[in-house]
Amino acid sequence: MPIEIKTQCGGRSGATWFGFSALAKAIPYSDHLPKCRYNSAVRRLIVNADDFGLTPGVNRAIIEAHSRGLVSSATLMANGVGFDDAVKRAKAVPNLSIGCHIVLVDGMPLSDSRKLPSLTGGIDSQFEKSIGAFAFRAIRRKIKPGEVQAEAAAQIRKLQNAGIEVSHIDTHKHTHIFPQVLVPLLRAAKTCGIGAIRNPFGRVAYSGLATQPKLWKRYGQLMLLNPFARRFLQSVQAEGIITPNGCLGVAATGVLDETLFHAILENLPDGTWEFVTHPGYNDSDLDEVATRLRQSRETELRLLTSPGVREDLARQGIELISYRDLLRKPS
Repeated sequence: MPIEIKTQCGGRSGATWFGFSALAKAIPYSDHLPKCRYNSAVRRLIVNADDFGLTPGVNRAIIEAHSRGLVSSATLMANGVGFDDAVKRAKAVPNLSIGCHIVLVDGMPLSDSRKLPSLTGGIDSQFEKSIGAFAFRAIRRKIKPGEVQAEAAAQIRKLQNAGIEVSHIDTHKHTHIFPQVLVPLLRAAKTCGIGAIRNPFGRVAYSGLATQPKLWKRYGQLMLLNPFARRFLQSVQAEGIITPNGCLGVAATGVLDETLFHAILENLPDGTWEFVTHPGYNDSDLDEVATRLRQSRETELRLLTSPGVREDLARQGIELISYRDLLRKPS
């Protein structure tokens, strides 16, 4: 069964995207792109706000970024302290496509931790705090797929039981990059009737890297994970789940500014891509949450709601869509 992806391919080459051909050849991400669905080239963008449900201030910012800005989709944390507030706000904006932001690291499980020993150790009720330690266990196949599937399904079901129509899923800190997590996650999604998932692999505009030296480390880390991209697409295809061409903005998380934001949009490749964002208010509620993203959330909110931002996309020929739109069959 082919991957059903509303995307157009062609147009910008890898050499243009990365800035010079040598780097494009060294990191042949284009080899992992899904096959084209249409003949003509077009650029579509899903702007997704992560961490919905983290705090009331984050929730308020996401709704503002949707109502007054670019955010077309958001992913809700089932175990966030602002969950009930997020559900209430989500129901007031029916055009916002809501997904589940599945947490398997740096958080609390919904299931009994004693039934998740490979995720929590079976003693401490919390997930592993370090994404590095989690990655090491995932690569060594020390994480049990059955535990991932059960906890993921529990988190998705919590949203659905609260009256949320869940359109898609992604994961906190992109833990579904690892095959040991991805496969059971896809099965949980299919069991719960979810048809779309974030493609966590993406690209970074070289021009943006040149102006942000602090991005080089993050960029290098992401490129080291790109060998998992082909396996990701194979697994998604096997389960009949829809996914975009990839995601953008991940390397810029925490340091996104206007210059980098516009560089990403101007260099958007042909196809359907997701731009990952984290808008929020740096308030007293956020002080109580363990997160490295604080003032940057307000910066992103300003960027996403800046005057004329939708018109900027239109001038560049970029169509803003949501995950709900992605799931619709083409006419």
